[in-house]
Amino acid sequence: MNERLHSVLAQRGIPPESLAEVCEVDPKTVSRWLGGRVPHARHRFRVARHLRVEELFLWPAPERTALQQAAGPKQELVMTYQNRASVPRDTWLSLLKGAQEQISVLVFSGTFFAQSNPHVAKMLAERASDGVRVRLCFGDSNGQAAAIRGREEGIGDTLAAKIRASLTYYRPLLSEAGCEVRLHNTTLYTSMFRYDDNLLANPHVWGQPASANPILHLRRADTTGWFDNYAQSFEAVWATARPWTPDREGPSSHGQD
Repeated sequence: MNERLHSVLAQRGIPPESLAEVCEVDPKTVSRWLGGRVPHARHRFRVARHLRVEELFLWPAPERTALQQAAGPKQELVMTYQNRASVPRDTWLSLLKGAQEQISVLVFSGTFFAQSNPHVAKMLAERASDGVRVRLCFGDSNGQAAAIRGREEGIGDTLAAKIRASLTYYRPLLSEAGCEVRLHNTTLYTSMFRYDDNLLANPHVWGQPASANPILHLRRADTTGWFDNYAQSFEAVWATARPWTPDREGPSSHGQD
């Protein structure tokens, strides 16, 4: 399957039938391209021009593919996005719906996660009822890490307020078997959204909100690489995070929330 072609079409909002018209081919031909078949050169050129991407991104040359495989971790990279808003909503939904074993989220506030999908708590509860382990880890609004991050972004106590507001969406999950919500007080270098063997990593740049920084879509490979490094860092933060107890949470009396 050509994951890159799938992702670019979803990102651009272009249906396969439309691409077939542009290339003057049967829609079944585009389906075969999506399935992994490499088009003729003239069609590769038309597709790349229409989607505004490099042809080699969609169909790497054989020698380049061999180098990528030899490089190890690079083969785990499915797609890159300029920022979080560039990730198609359908991608978030399909990954969530398709998870069979675990959904693990590590953020400070993650407000977009619920605001872009008002039914996210219900959907997570449904996945948990199907046996998926759901773990959500947010920043501690009363912790030093959130206070420092707020100052670095120039928004002061706003980050703490965003964390408390975001958590309200997930209160119903606390009574659901298979769902856990914890709060961390760590320096967060990367926001993470893991769905089984797919992981969206959102590295942070100092002084900028996470939403303004790139997203790396990683898929677990047979060998230890990027995916496992990020997954292990999630486990380390999760192990030190404390369970969220809404009735005890509130603004810090020391002004560092």
